[in-house]
Amino acid sequence: MNDVRQAVHGGQGAWLGFVLKEQHYAVTLASVREVIRCGDVTPVPGAPDDVLGIVNLRGQIVPVLDGRRRFGLAGCVAPDREDAQRVVVFDDEGSIVGMRIDAIGDMLDFNASDIAVPPPGRASRRDDPVSGVVTRHDGFIALVDVQRLCRV
Repeated sequence: MNDVRQAVHGGQGAWLGFVLKEQHYAVTLASVREVIRCGDVTPVPGAPDDVLGIVNLRGQIVPVLDGRRRFGLAGCVAPDREDAQRVVVFDDEGSIVGMRIDAIGDMLDFNASDIAVPPPGRASRRDDPVSGVVTRHDGFIALVDVQRLCRV
């Protein structure tokens, strides 16, 4: 969780919110390269279950994760909500990875003192991308560590 608090203290206090299965998440805005429409994703045989495939983003091949699978959330988006789906493209120190989300959320800003440890059981997974939570008036926002998220 120190990485998340350091991101807030390091001038990276702006966060991009997104939704997966009615749950709210956020990533530091500094780690977001762009947000695109889903488009055509080419499946990759033998890829891990949470990898949807690849897309060609202006000549660069970008792997795309399924956000629901990556976070262990079952189910699919309702057909009437598919238009809201987007791919958030992350730049993790030169490694470009996209992740399909259900909907883009708000821009968020909060203090390091607002961040709490993840609920018990989550942090015990070594590859769990959730590194902290923030309590809001309407529930919780899980803060995502992009380095852990972007492992492919």
